[in-house]
Amino acid sequence: MKRTVTIASALLAVLWGAGTWGAEHPGKSQIEKDGYKGPATCEECHPGKTKEFLGTVHWKHASKVDNVDNLDPKKEYGMKNRIYTMCNGNDVVNNLKEIPKNADGKSKFTGCNTCHPGDHLNDVGSTGPAAENAIDCLVCHSTDYDFRQRKPFKNEQGQVVMGQDRSTKAALAIGKPTVKNCMVCHETAGGGVLVKRGFIFSKDTDAHAAKGMVCVDCHKTKNHKIPTGFDPNNWANDGLRVACGDCHGDKPHKSADYNRHTAKIACQTCHIPRTGGAVAKDFTVWEKGSDGFYEPTTLKKEANETVPVYAWYNKTVRNEPHFIGPKGSRKDGKSKIYPFKIYMGKAFYDKKTGQLLSMDFAPPMANGNTRAGVESAARTLGMKDPAAVAKNAVPGWQTIYFGSNHLVTKAKALNCINCHGVNGVFNFKELGYTDAEIKKLTNPEIYFNQLIEKQKEDW
Repeated sequence: MKRTVTIASALLAVLWGAGTWGAEHPGKSQIEKDGYKGPATCEECHPGKTKEFLGTVHWKHASKVDNVDNLDPKKEYGMKNRIYTMCNGNDVVNNLKEIPKNADGKSKFTGCNTCHPGDHLNDVGSTGPAAENAIDCLVCHSTDYDFRQRKPFKNEQGQVVMGQDRSTKAALAIGKPTVKNCMVCHETAGGGVLVKRGFIFSKDTDAHAAKGMVCVDCHKTKNHKIPTGFDPNNWANDGLRVACGDCHGDKPHKSADYNRHTAKIACQTCHIPRTGGAVAKDFTVWEKGSDGFYEPTTLKKEANETVPVYAWYNKTVRNEPHFIGPKGSRKDGKSKIYPFKIYMGKAFYDKKTGQLLSMDFAPPMANGNTRAGVESAARTLGMKDPAAVAKNAVPGWQTIYFGSNHLVTKAKALNCINCHGVNGVFNFKELGYTDAEIKKLTNPEIYFNQLIEKQKEDW
């Protein structure tokens, strides 16, 4: 996709706030004296951390998953091997490589693992001393990292290598990861800047950023394992979870009425009323760009432009070839109403089994031949008769629910009438309420007096 040799320039455009670094790193004088020798320098004061990092999702791109339907509990899943229609490929079939020349005789490097913090010679899930030495510690920990150096190239042996900035200058600017360190990868996922998640994390768009907080203030890391939420689309995890209640408790409001809602309404529902990014992609038809290369046809909205949909979610995931999304209901005693970004992707399915097929992006990126991409992926995966697999593949759509967990606002949070008004954001019928219950839930008696008092304060 667009995470290619041009990623350095694209990432430099994503300039989010830096956050607080605190006191000067105690190893500064040693680094100034001896220079930076990669992870070995870090290990002098932080022994065992490189080996520790090799066991995390950021290195393995996979983990065992216990809350998603139709997965083998003995296997690990994630970017390494998943097939779904935001990417329609994975690290296995779209490993970092040089694609065939296009009609203009030009080629470029591409691969889903462009953001993997190694050197590609030691790739996703690799282990041992060489893998430990390949870790790009500074891409996460330096505020003065030169992203122009983090680009793929071919070495003298013809191997594709991912470059790193291992300069003393970058090493002298180390500390806890800033927002930019995280967003460099996380906001260029899915084929370009702000495509997948569709939000900009800045002081103007998020209440946490406005307070000077950075990603790891909420995603409090332990032994390089980073807590995640329960996004239905985000499967791989380090076994640690983060939730709003970790900091705010189960009674975060001064209003008892609002606090009563937290039993059935997730914090995100009221406090994250916007989303954005790619709405749909068609991997069966690729469009030629101005650079002579092809990309999947993509329908995209601006960041923070669209509104979410709402559904009951008990943190378990319905996973089927044409649908990935939340499971839950108002009656199961575990679910809350959450906001989601709806995305739809069109791709090829196996005519016999009905399973989604993966695609190697190299052929279509060079010449637009999407079935050649299916055939190449089938060959890589060891499928029987790859040519027949591609020829008999049938196009189909997959719906994916992405969790809305950022763009937190206090000033623009939903209030009573936003949900309980007759034209409110909730479709109470689809959420499982009867006509009688809906009549009661949309009666102005619920919110009129409270909002009148608030209106007097505002005026």
